Amino acid sequence: MPILLRWLSRRSLRFLHALGGALGWAGYLLSPSYRRRLDQNAALAGLSTAERRASVADAGALVMELPRVWLRPVDQAIGEPLRWEGEALIADLLERDRGLVLLTPHLGSFEVSAQAYAERFGARQPMTVLYRPARQAWLRDLEQRGRARPAISTAPATLAGVRLMLRALKRGETVGLLPDQVPPQGQGVWVPFFGRPAYTMTLAARLVQQTGAAVAILWTERLAGGAGYVVRALPLPEALPAQAEGDAAAALAINRAMEATIRKRPTQYLWGYHRYKTPRGAPTA
Repeated sequence: MPILLRWLSRRSLRFLHALGGALGWAGYLLSPSYRRRLDQNAALAGLSTAERRASVADAGALVMELPRVWLRPVDQAIGEPLRWEGEALIADLLERDRGLVLLTPHLGSFEVSAQAYAERFGARQPMTVLYRPARQAWLRDLEQRGRARPAISTAPATLAGVRLMLRALKRGETVGLLPDQVPPQGQGVWVPFFGRPAYTMTLAARLVQQTGAAVAILWTERLAGGAGYVVRALPLPEALPAQAEGDAAAALAINRAMEATIRKRPTQYLWGYHRYKTPRGAPTA
């Protein structure tokens, strides 16, 4: 597997996205459970048949670009055509020196988002990224090495990882996380996501509320034909409720923000992600 991944890492982005599109369709056609989940989740958001089909190929493109994103030398820039939109927003929030929480949904090339931030702003303010380690040892090792970049630290989705993120924010640094990732039991609340109750993390809002950090949305669009990426920074559509209003109110506000972001490019969202699952031991909705 490592030999194949290294070979893939040297292929062009155009080739990887084309191959990924084919593999995305293979997975969709060969896995009834994945196909059913993707179709149901996409239907909740009102995607057309054409949009749903495009999302199948885009999910495969995401997977196949990872070797190129993770396995290039640590001192080498992303290397693909990459431009920013909303870069001034990030620069302005960093000027406030009170820490920054960046929220990135499972949309587009979300692995590129953290690396793009580190390349552009990391020397000024490093970033700690929350991640959930893969179960397979070889993939876990690949993720750890691929994400270990200058100005990027990783924090596991555990209590120890949360402490690392809190300390980073208190130092005035940046943290990044995927707020639409299903949290473990006891670390979420049930609130609507595209109209269906989803177990939603409370951590994202608590980091902001407990530290006074600034918050923004960061996501990366994958351009067609291997043409590169556009990294987009956006303000939250609405201010987060105060902590006194409860976890559910804050989680719902973040879900609404993620929905609005996803609707900007719905074909690049991971509709096959098991977003509505009930974590082991968690109460049902």
